[in-house]
Amino acid sequence: MSDYTFSERVKTSVIKPLITMLDSDPDRNIPRIVELLQKFDRKGSIKNQLNQVKTAMDEKSNWYQLAKSAWTDIDDDQRKKLMVNFVINANVLANDRSEVVREQYGCNVPWAILMDPTSACNLSCIGCWAADYGNKMNMSLETLDDIIRQGKKLGVFFYLYSGGEPTVRKDDIITLCERHQDCVFTAFTNGTLIDDAFCKEMLRVGNFVPAVSVEGFEKETDERRGEGTFRKLSEGMDRMREHKLAFGVSCCYTRDNTEVVGSEEYFDWIIDKGAKFAWFFTYIPVGVNASPELMVTPEQREFMYHQIREFRKTKPLFTMDFWNDGEFVNGCIAGGRKYLHINANGDIEPCAFIHYSDSNIRDTTLLEALQRPLFKEYQKGQPFNDNMLRPCPLLDNYGALARMVDASGAKSTDLKHPEDVHELCGKCKKASVNWAPVADELWEE
Repeated sequence: MSDYTFSERVKTSVIKPLITMLDSDPDRNIPRIVELLQKFDRKGSIKNQLNQVKTAMDEKSNWYQLAKSAWTDIDDDQRKKLMVNFVINANVLANDRSEVVREQYGCNVPWAILMDPTSACNLSCIGCWAADYGNKMNMSLETLDDIIRQGKKLGVFFYLYSGGEPTVRKDDIITLCERHQDCVFTAFTNGTLIDDAFCKEMLRVGNFVPAVSVEGFEKETDERRGEGTFRKLSEGMDRMREHKLAFGVSCCYTRDNTEVVGSEEYFDWIIDKGAKFAWFFTYIPVGVNASPELMVTPEQREFMYHQIREFRKTKPLFTMDFWNDGEFVNGCIAGGRKYLHINANGDIEPCAFIHYSDSNIRDTTLLEALQRPLFKEYQKGQPFNDNMLRPCPLLDNYGALARMVDASGAKSTDLKHPEDVHELCGKCKKASVNWAPVADELWEE
């Protein structure tokens, strides 16, 4: 606690016992703790989250079932650690720290940081931009550690890994979990490297929660990721469930698999495997290896819009669609507004799908990058559309990304095949134009 202010230590000393009390009798104590947290939340920073918790406490609701499963399915020590880190550090303390920085420097401050330990991967998936790099790009353990230390000063206690395949660096990931026991870590992983030894290490540190990337069932997953991938990732999920580890899934829906990924059968499979959350992404044709033909049709995107909202009413699974859920986060969350991305070369990018930058972590601090032209252009432009179902400056608002890149002087971060931003926007123009009338109709409704 040496890096915490006196005020933060006081808040922690008051709220932590409340979480311990909740853990002993959640049915009785969740409503009481919500009321106490509301008193601490004088600025209303977590008002919406607390109201949602109160609403979810109906014993017949799917959200109640999901909450209760945290006590039956997840290791006691991991559950307690994640609750403390998420409730106190990643929300109560994070909001106070980030607000001070926003006011002082007038820039966006992220809630989460996504970073790539490596470009290396043990698979070669169709349409993946990392396929060109192999193991050529890596951030050192000390660079990753420094990013987290910088981030915590800004109020960031939630860190995600992507790649490449981040679990190629599983030893370093565990080391960072050990060094930063006050943070929550997750990773977008293909799941094929999750063995019993790694499960034991995840259980020991307690603050790492993987999200296994699945493309559907065996046919859909193996078609894009290679034969045998579905079986291996499925076995990895079974191991995590057996070790009582918290985990989720990550689903990219394309023109080829949308109907499967959006089916009730698939949602039920995710839940049966033991996942507690599911992140949904639509395919974006980034990079020279991109496959624009994988982009969904407007009808498929609308299908996912309805399916996810319908299943939220009935399934014990937390879901987020990073394009179709713009209404809940007031549009685009990139550019440091809620998150940013740092690739394996150290380039600080607005988003995992926006490979342009004017800063590198090896010679620029996070705070400096947030004040540089590209991130300030994002700040000026957000939200990019009054219709929150058209949040993205690349996929949903043709030309918006190109204008920001041109105005900021940012460069392509693809070292092997630099991609002209106007060409990238051109690949998405048809999808943007075709989605607009569908999204406008949905928004009016």
